[in-house]
Formats: sequence, structure tokens, C-alpha cells
Amino acid sequence: MAQRPSHWQFIAGRSLALDRGRLLAIINVTPDSFSDGGQTLTPKQAADRAALAVADGADMLDIGGESTRPGASRVDQAEQVRRVVPAIHAIRDAGVAAPISVDTTLAAVAEAAIDAGADAINDVSAGREDPEIFALAARSGAGLVLMHRVTPPAQDVYSHYHTQEPQFEGGVVAVVRRFLMDRAEAAISAGVDPASIVIDPGLGFGKSVVQNFALVAHAEAFVSTGFAVLSAASRKSFIGAACGCAEPQDRVEGSVAVTVAQRVAGVRLFRVHDIRAHARALRTAEAILDARDGGNR
Repeated sequence: MAQRPSHWQFIAGRSLALDRGRLLAIINVTPDSFSDGGQTLTPKQAADRAALAVADGADMLDIGGESTRPGASRVDQAEQVRRVVPAIHAIRDAGVAAPISVDTTLAAVAEAAIDAGADAINDVSAGREDPEIFALAARSGAGLVLMHRVTPPAQDVYSHYHTQEPQFEGGVVAVVRRFLMDRAEAAISAGVDPASIVIDPGLGFGKSVVQNFALVAHAEAFVSTGFAVLSAASRKSFIGAACGCAEPQDRVEGSVAVTVAQRVAGVRLFRVHDIRAHARALRTAEAILDARDGGNR
């Protein structure tokens, strides 16, 4: 097993310690995200949400200007910048110092966000949509999340996701792990510091309910790579299928269950909506892990 990282490296020597589970608060400055669309459309709303998230226990903020839900329409570069950059400025002007990642697949959007005060790039295409993302991460030192997905959101049709079993020759865990390792190696070859890279199995992106739970159950396959791992399961429909919750807002307990299971498996980063519930659950999980490991983790 590769040595697990002690921190996630950002710009200018900033970093996030990975000595325990860390929470990334979802702040979507979008009208159409699947769970919280339209709730933080203004910079002030984004800043208020950020301050509350940090008070509730968030360690980091993830700001997105384009929905990645199945079937979502694309948002062009200029509109993403118009949504994201004022939100980041407002968050920083409000005195919120927590690290910020920008959820985008476009290098120009990421660069504008970094110039506004962001620390990391969360790329759901793993650098395949805009290869300049890797060059930007390398020269800026920004953190970089690489996620697995089968198709872009516009082609990830919601009904298909539920009614057909996507094919992963060799099994979904092996295929996703191999893809993420390939993309991480490509990023490193482009000059990205390995300590800046986080991998994300892409829960909910082009996988069936069974396949998503296979990725959750075998989280150790990703933890063992030596890269930090991000879990982004919060309120997603595969959780709803398990708990019988049709509405995303009713999937809090199921989301927390996935977070705790993955934390026990060694995952350290969690992108979530409901910060307070996850923070309390993680504090309890950390106490259990401390007792299991004799305080020597």
C-alpha cells in the first residue's frame, strides 16, 4: 500500500491537513443544481452560506457555476466566470479564510477563480475536457481534484442512469481506479505536484445504484493508491434509492451513512450539503477510529 498523504497541497504553501475527515461545503451559484439550485445566486448569499458552513464545521468551500446533474445544460465560460468570481470575492471580503475550490472543467474559469482567491480546482472531467487545466494547476500550484465520469452531464440521461446497468469490463471498481491513476499520472507528467492531486470515483456519474454502492464499499481500493480521496455522495439519487427518499433534501441520513462508512475505510475528504450533520457524525467516527487504533493514527 502506498503511503497516505498527510495534507492536500494548495497555492503558495497553503494546505489542508488530512489527519482526520475534512468537509467541503457545496456552494452552487447556479439556478439548476439538483438539490440546492437557486439558493445562492447572489454574491452576498454565497458569502452568507460560506460563513454559516464554516461555523457549522466546514473545512473548505467548493464553489460551482455550472450544474453537473444528469441532463444539465452547459454553461459557457463567460457565464461561469460571471457567477463564480463575484461569489469568491464576496466570501473573501467577508473574512472567510477557508480554502476554496472551484468546480469547473474550463481552465479560463479556474484561472479567474484562482485570481479571485481560490486555492484548488475541482474538475469533474479529470482534465479531459480542457487539457490546459493541468498546465494551470502546475504553474499555479493549485490543488486539483480528478473525477471519473462516463459521459458529460448533458449525455448522462437521468432515466438511463436508473434503468440500465452501464458496462465496466473487469468491474466498476477496477475500471474507475485505473482511469483515475491514468489521469493522475497525466497530471504529474504535466508538472502537477502529486501532493496537490485528489482523486474522486465520481459517485452518481454514469453508474447504476449497485455500481455506486460497490465503489463506496470498496473505497480502500482508492485510498490505497496513495492519493487523497474525495467522496461526493451527498444527497445523490443512489442514496435515495437505498433509503426510499425521493426528494434530495430527505437524503441527509443516508448521505451521512455513506460518509461514515467511507471515513472508516480511510477516505479523508467529503463534499457535502449538510455540514452540521456530517461534522457531528465525523467527530463521532473519529472517536471510534481513535479507540480502534489506540490513539496512534
